[in-house]
Amino acid sequence: MPDTTSRPDSPLHRAARLSLLLAALFAAIPGKLSALETMASSDPFDTRAITPPRPALTLSGPDSADLPCRALPADAAYGVLEVIDLALCKNPTTREVWSIARVQAAQVGVAQSEFLPTLDGRLAASRVTIDSRSANQRSAALTLSWLLVDFGARSANLEVARQLLSAASATLDSTVQSVFLGALQSYYNTQAARAAVTAAGESERASRESLSAAEVRYRVGTGTPADRLQAQTAWSQATLTRIRAEGVLRNAYGRLAKVMGLDANQALRLDEIPAAVPDASFDRDVAELIVEARRQRPEMKAAEAELLAAQAGVDYARASGLPTISLSAGPQWQDLGGLSTNGNSVGLTLSLPLFSGFNTTYNVRAAQARSDVQAARLDSTSQQVALDVWEAYQSLTTATQTIRTTADLLASAEQSERVALGRYKAGVGNILDVLNAQSALASARLQRIQAMLDWRVSRAALARAVGVLDGSLLLSVDATWKAGKP
Repeated sequence: MPDTTSRPDSPLHRAARLSLLLAALFAAIPGKLSALETMASSDPFDTRAITPPRPALTLSGPDSADLPCRALPADAAYGVLEVIDLALCKNPTTREVWSIARVQAAQVGVAQSEFLPTLDGRLAASRVTIDSRSANQRSAALTLSWLLVDFGARSANLEVARQLLSAASATLDSTVQSVFLGALQSYYNTQAARAAVTAAGESERASRESLSAAEVRYRVGTGTPADRLQAQTAWSQATLTRIRAEGVLRNAYGRLAKVMGLDANQALRLDEIPAAVPDASFDRDVAELIVEARRQRPEMKAAEAELLAAQAGVDYARASGLPTISLSAGPQWQDLGGLSTNGNSVGLTLSLPLFSGFNTTYNVRAAQARSDVQAARLDSTSQQVALDVWEAYQSLTTATQTIRTTADLLASAEQSERVALGRYKAGVGNILDVLNAQSALASARLQRIQAMLDWRVSRAALARAVGVLDGSLLLSVDATWKAGKP
């Protein structure tokens, strides 16, 4: 009797091959899980290189390494740079948009993965019953699949993903600049509220001095009770104004703390704000600024990228209705009731869409319509950018003129108040002149404070409108920034 155990197709050899294949597949399962965990933390397509960095205030020069991106010690004073740095690092809006950009960067990797083959393993076991006869059926297979030709569908999809990443990055830049400007406004509002409290205190002291003068004149018989009562009323009004200004300041501190990502009750100390000195860095033709804004604004870049993505989507919709050629290969094994078969297969598959119910036609039309939508949005964004620059430019021009005029107004109001009070103390003036002069002085002080705030905010708003708002603007205005503050 011949020895069948040594033949390649003998039951023993088939059982051995089955055992090896099953062992390989089962051994691959934990390896696959481990590989999935490893792949989750790996980056084979290096998408981290195209992911925008986390929002933070960046400066040119040696100071760039000194921004801590964290709250300062309790006794430290915050300058505008520290405030904005914390706002960019901790603001939930910037974190959200940054996460969206990271999602889109991963989508670029997903699109790139479609160019690579896939390898799948399959194990199956079942019991088959036919005409009261049962048999065990087992099978195993490894399949390599690779899409070789798709007439540009994958390339178009990759271009869509890349352009959407560009749009997400530009949207992140726009959000960062908006948060930057909001933090700047909150900081200067708080500084203005501090200055308003100081001005209110000075007005209160001046009113108290007027009241003292009125009381002296009343005691010596050269003043009237009406003068004293009017001075008393003015002093009480000045005190009330100071109390209200202090309440506004406390609220401003709370709002500033929120912008910085801190609790509203967080105690804050602010640097003394340097005097605003209008410069001519934006004193250019407004048409030139509009041209620069259309080149620099993140909103323009985002709209342009979304238009390119929509145009690539048209190519993808067209290619989706074209034929594809795929390669498939792999070993297979099957056992049914003791009868085993095994083999290998290699083949090319041509998929030729003949009729899809006009699905491709309408997908292309929809993609073309989306492209038209994005083109219209790009035109709208371009017009809005021009309007933003025009309004910001006019606001800065007005603020620059106002800050110079209020300096003269404050100087003349201070002189008028000194003269009126001196005349009243000398007995040749009346209390109404003093009170009117003091009221004008208080108004001039507040207008001066508001002019300083308006100029700083308007300058930043124009930089935002042009698309160049960054730390360099702060360094050029607030040269008192000191690295390594306590």
